[in-house]
Amino acid sequence: GPEDNITSIIRNIIACYLNGYSLIRLISKNFFSVKQQKAIRKIAQMLYLRILEADTKEIQMATLIDEAKASIETGINRIYKISSSMVRDAFTALKKQDASLARSVYTLDDEVDHFSFFLLRLLRKAAVNPSLANELNLETIDCLDYQTLVHRIEQIADQASSIAQHIIMLDGRQKKISDLLLEKMSSAGADALALYEKSIAALFEKDVKLAVEVIEQQIKIDKLDREIASLSFMKEKDTEVICACCSIRDSIKRIAECAADIAEITLNRSFKPAS
Repeated sequence: GPEDNITSIIRNIIACYLNGYSLIRLISKNFFSVKQQKAIRKIAQMLYLRILEADTKEIQMATLIDEAKASIETGINRIYKISSSMVRDAFTALKKQDASLARSVYTLDDEVDHFSFFLLRLLRKAAVNPSLANELNLETIDCLDYQTLVHRIEQIADQASSIAQHIIMLDGRQKKISDLLLEKMSSAGADALALYEKSIAALFEKDVKLAVEVIEQQIKIDKLDREIASLSFMKEKDTEVICACCSIRDSIKRIAECAADIAEITLNRSFKPAS
């Protein structure tokens, strides 16, 4: 159907973008529908592409950003700061059951996605283009490590967004989570956020001891996770509240797992042979 067609067009644009194309031309056998044109303009904006020419049969786009002047570390720092503020605000919104704060968290997810696409494109290009890698002060192995890092940061932002969605949903249904369960989830959430912050600090400071701490402390969140699971079924009677709690619990666990993955990047990099 037409919706599948839009999804396919968007997927193809993203694939071309990630593989480093500077100019992308779309040609329709018949014509681009209004819905298709809107979707193309939206993804162009998201990927920092400028539409050079457009009519009903053909759309031509070009990249806007000078990649040689970009900095991978600055870019990673930017998405990290947005994603960690999303996690912090998501748990504050959960503790206070504040739907308006949850809405502001949810809208920030696009910001992380936009910049993640740009960083992934840059890393893929640098992996096969030694002169660009040199300009960005990267080795090939760095490209692989940073690609994993960008994916994990993006996944953490997605989990914060998912927590926010459940808070908004419960507020819309005028349903509340019991105090004891809220306390446990907020505590586990604060621990997961602390692990995330530590894992990034360990990576940029090349602190192996701190990275090991993150991996070991993830076990504590697994214990809290089991406590939250049993409390969800003991304290809550409403099925929608139980489902929301299970989903929030899963997001907390995933944030901690992503933090441990980031800590493992630091460990792996500490054994990197000198070039």
